[in-house]
Amino acid sequence: MLVFVIVAVFVAGLMVGRKPEYLGKKIESYEMKMASLLILIMPITVLVLTAIALLTNVGKVAIFNPGAHGFSEVLYLFTSQGNNNGSAFAGIGTNNPFYNLTGGTAMFIGRFFLAVPTLALAGSLVKKKKTPEGAGTLPTHTPLFVAWLIAVVILVGALNFFPALALGPIVEHLMLW
Repeated sequence: MLVFVIVAVFVAGLMVGRKPEYLGKKIESYEMKMASLLILIMPITVLVLTAIALLTNVGKVAIFNPGAHGFSEVLYLFTSQGNNNGSAFAGIGTNNPFYNLTGGTAMFIGRFFLAVPTLALAGSLVKKKKTPEGAGTLPTHTPLFVAWLIAVVILVGALNFFPALALGPIVEHLMLW
């Protein structure tokens, strides 16, 4: 959530012409690069592994439900594994070498590849001098900023996953009607 706070502060600062800072530390391009990496590692991992599973025969063999539900099963599988859980729907046969290796890869990336940009971001912020709040400082304790933060989280999530959700769970729901 702190990464999304940094992104929200940066974008809001750019929109209103205020210097982006959080807790007295200026947010600059390096912090935004690390925050962008942190936000994009999981969706890239999930979507690339889902695409590989759906494009290869070894990935398609384990999908027992064809169509949108099968896509939803694979998407959920890698989303869960990329976020450190590792669960799957019952309609997919994941006990084969392909899904064991790709699932392990997703969990490895989800756990360890996020640590490097997190530590780089934290180290960068720790090295910066704390600046006193001025008239141009964006307040981050107001309900307006909380609403803006929620909007940023929803927008980033929608931009990352809405195309994939439109192919699987949304189509599956619409097929029920």
